[in-house]
Amino acid sequence: MFSGIVEEAAQVVAIDRDGGNVHLTIKCSFVDELKIDQSVAHNGVCLTVVAINPDKTYVVTAIQETLDRSNLGRLVPGDLINLERSMMMNGRLDGHIVQGHVDTTAQCVEIEEVDGSKYFKFQYAVDPQLAAQGYVTVEKGSVTVNGVSLTVCNSTRDSFRVAIIPYTLAHTNFCKIKVGDIVNLEFDIIGKYLARLMQFK
Repeated sequence: MFSGIVEEAAQVVAIDRDGGNVHLTIKCSFVDELKIDQSVAHNGVCLTVVAINPDKTYVVTAIQETLDRSNLGRLVPGDLINLERSMMMNGRLDGHIVQGHVDTTAQCVEIEEVDGSKYFKFQYAVDPQLAAQGYVTVEKGSVTVNGVSLTVCNSTRDSFRVAIIPYTLAHTNFCKIKVGDIVNLEFDIIGKYLARLMQFK
């Protein structure tokens, strides 16, 4: 379980393909605090640490389904990836409840600068059956974009905007996102449960 509060935008240093799997080697500042089998969110995707290397890097593995559902298969060495370790249940929930299970991807279709911040507009393909189960955004609701907990604005049937303040821009890989780029989305789990329950009425 995560909160969508990114700890670090870390660097991907190597990518190794093994059949349908991809092994990502990542360098980050807290690698000494990690342990094997620990869960870490990578651009919002929960992956398990499988190796910790002497050169202060660690390795996680993404299977084909994860690659098909997320943007991890598009990464190349040198890219920045948003990291968050699992949430500790002894403090404030600064973001929202995030499972680390990416629902779909979206494309950045517009970036607008407004009073020192940036608005990013994302568009995604709508599956009517999934939309009926809560795989949608709602105005002022929560959404996770590349692992970042954000508030939705200008929500439409297949798009939404989010406002990114300078701090978030500087400390996540939003600083690298440009029009045309693909990001990971996780819709609000509470909305999914409510939509599902409504189907049993």
